Amino acid sequence: MPKRKICVVVTARPSYSRIKTALTAIQEHPKLELQLVIAGSALLDRYGNAVDFIEKDGFEIAAKVFMVLEGENPTTMAKTTGLGVMELTNVFYNLKPHAVLTIADRFETIATSIAAAYQNIPLVHIQGGEVTGSIDEKVRHANTKLADLHLVASEDAKQRVIKLGENPEKVINTGCPSIDLAKEISEYPFLDFDPIEKYGGVGSKLNWKEGYIVVMQHPVTTEYKQAKVHVTETLKAIKKLDIPTFWFWPNVDAGSDGTSNAIRTFRELEKPENIHFFKNMEPTDFLRLLKNSKALVGNSSAGLRECAFLGVPVVNIGNRQFRRNRATNVTDVNYNLNEILKATENAIQTEHFESSDIYGNGNSGIKIAEILATSELTYSKTITY
Repeated sequence: MPKRKICVVVTARPSYSRIKTALTAIQEHPKLELQLVIAGSALLDRYGNAVDFIEKDGFEIAAKVFMVLEGENPTTMAKTTGLGVMELTNVFYNLKPHAVLTIADRFETIATSIAAAYQNIPLVHIQGGEVTGSIDEKVRHANTKLADLHLVASEDAKQRVIKLGENPEKVINTGCPSIDLAKEISEYPFLDFDPIEKYGGVGSKLNWKEGYIVVMQHPVTTEYKQAKVHVTETLKAIKKLDIPTFWFWPNVDAGSDGTSNAIRTFRELEKPENIHFFKNMEPTDFLRLLKNSKALVGNSSAGLRECAFLGVPVVNIGNRQFRRNRATNVTDVNYNLNEILKATENAIQTEHFESSDIYGNGNSGIKIAEILATSELTYSKTITY
């Protein structure tokens, strides 16, 4: 019996860590063949060039799709999505997969869903049913309505997908594959590399071994004009805090030019001696860095997912993660220097939290591969249930 061809589309840096263990499980499953497509900002150096880490991990790439238009605003996001539909349609036509898998909620993922759905290719959606405070939620729910099989990351998300009208038999809580990596890290938590020596980056040589924090702040697409102002408040707070800080570059969303420009301007004018900036890291190295930090500051979903499992204190800034499930490790603040500073000072003085399994317990990748190998893969939603 021929293997099922599962085409997985990775479009951005965080999407790789969200799906890495599932990619391995699909690749190793005797009944499945992995067709890995890398697209969008995952191919671009300015956003960390995730493709380098993917290839280093030994994954064979079936196709690369360059589709990101310059501008980092809502118009270029829409145009990038349109270009993605055109390019991915050709990729799927040539690869002829038995199913296409799209991940979460980035704007590029809707291009994946449209290209598959209109060609009657069964669509599998990972991490549907969650809510946030930006265009991501609309994209996520649109992916849900286009998808045929829903592999969600929490019970709350499962119930929401069912309420959206999806067949309960096609909605399965697998947990989030990124928690698989977090579990691996928790079993060997030691920071056994020097981040600056291994990854370079820009900024001062920090004495980080005495304790440090991590910052990852992205623009909010519905507030993209304020991106520069928002991140400047965080920059001022972190400089004033004066603790060694590893700061990661923003993603490609609308407003990222404002965020990036604010970082560069602040770096040149203020010359903060306690901050070192990185574009990207291997997923396991990044999680090991988080595990050993005093806190994560910013608005990354890693604070609500991986840090919940790792027990790392999180200062979550602004509306990007609005209404997303969170554990007790998260403190929410506004875009305000004093609020950020006070919450971060409290987080640094807080012991790590107990591990939370709200997004899974560390075996999602294997679950996903087995479901893809055994479930009925159909593209019709006309059946009665």
